[in-house]
Amino acid sequence: MYARLDTPEHAVPDPGYNAMRRVCTTVSGGAYHSNTETELKKKLATMLLRRLGWTLAGSAPAHPRCVLIAAPHTSNWDFLYMLLYAAAFGLNVRWLAKKSLFNPAMGWFMRALGGIAVDRGAAQDVVAELTAVFAREPSLMLVIPTEATRARTEYWKSGFYRIAKAANVPVVPSYLDYERRQAGFGPALNPTGDVSADMQQLRGFYADKVGLYPVQFGPVRLREEIAD
Repeated sequence: MYARLDTPEHAVPDPGYNAMRRVCTTVSGGAYHSNTETELKKKLATMLLRRLGWTLAGSAPAHPRCVLIAAPHTSNWDFLYMLLYAAAFGLNVRWLAKKSLFNPAMGWFMRALGGIAVDRGAAQDVVAELTAVFAREPSLMLVIPTEATRARTEYWKSGFYRIAKAANVPVVPSYLDYERRQAGFGPALNPTGDVSADMQQLRGFYADKVGLYPVQFGPVRLREEIAD
């Protein structure tokens, strides 16, 4: 899932690749950290981001339980930057990955980074399982790459919306803007059930966000809007 690290000619230039290869952020505990180790991670992550020319916009989400949208998702580098800027904001995020990545050799490492194994062929079960996780966790920031692929796609996957609505938690858009070299969060969205209206808010937020490979960031929409 995160093996291909190519740089097509139409990518937004990023001089920090070599440095990013050495980045590895481990996470544990609740969504927010306040201990000395975490403060050190925040300082180191912020320092490295600045060295790479990136800035943090705004502040961390005020919701310890939420679904975090990760978009635009057009590159393997998004994952590394996500871990780095989560550390800079002092957050312990959890994220989803296909279960085949959690093999005996790498499973422990993926879980240490916050990974949750999922079976992409059982979408309804995933929604139910993650809703149950939210019900028992006092703090959980779950990152979901709504495009579910680095390639261009014409529709987002609706799992993020269904999970948030079922778990009664807000959706918080997060972004990596490679053109501005800026990372941050948008206003929280509480799913209303009016899919088109809710997605319109997200379309407005992501309208000016640029991924590493801009041509691979497709429309911000769900198939469910067609029938809405």
